[in-house]
Amino acid sequence: MTRLRQLMLEELERRNYAQTTIEGYIHAVEEFACYFHRSPDRLGPQHIREYQAYLFRQRKLAPSSVTQRLAALRFFFIKTLKRSWSVAETPYPKKVQHLPAVLSQEEVSQLINAAPTPFYRILLMTLYATGARRAEVARLKVSIPQQTSSKGTSGESGVALPRRESNSAHWHYAAPKKASFIPRARKPTKAGPLDFPERSPGVLMLRKESRDRNAAARVRKRQKKT
Repeated sequence: MTRLRQLMLEELERRNYAQTTIEGYIHAVEEFACYFHRSPDRLGPQHIREYQAYLFRQRKLAPSSVTQRLAALRFFFIKTLKRSWSVAETPYPKKVQHLPAVLSQEEVSQLINAAPTPFYRILLMTLYATGARRAEVARLKVSIPQQTSSKGTSGESGVALPRRESNSAHWHYAAPKKASFIPRARKPTKAGPLDFPERSPGVLMLRKESRDRNAAARVRKRQKKT
């Protein structure tokens, strides 16, 4: 291990950089020195400009990859060699903004209908109807949800979604014995992809348990008064 490599490695470890970052920075400086066949401490800003153009023109690297290599060189010159660094002379490449691909209604319908099980179908419906992030949906707990009017209903989006009775049956099968909340009785609303029938077995069972608990609480309260 050369002296410069050892110094740079110590500076990276002192700042508690991640191991992947350390390896990437060391490799970037090695490539920079190999391109000019010189020790990196004998190179300067003009070499960095030439090397940056080479990465774009010949190697066809993405702006993010070039930025990562420039960050490694900047760290090497400032922290290891204790030299100045001019951002004006070595600017970071402009980031390219890519617009996300928007699926059509037909493509969304094909994606949901291609789900292998009702469980995955309901997850896809939840993502589409609520606009939640993947990580947020992954942390959802299985329970009997309340009736809510969703922005992604079949009537509004025009997507042919599976019948809600099959979804309700699957949730009733997968739901735990004790739900975290009791669905409130609400007026019938326009059916959405995650709406469930008012008189499904799971909802009726939970309502009966709630009535029994409330009745028992009232009896105990009267007994204490007497």
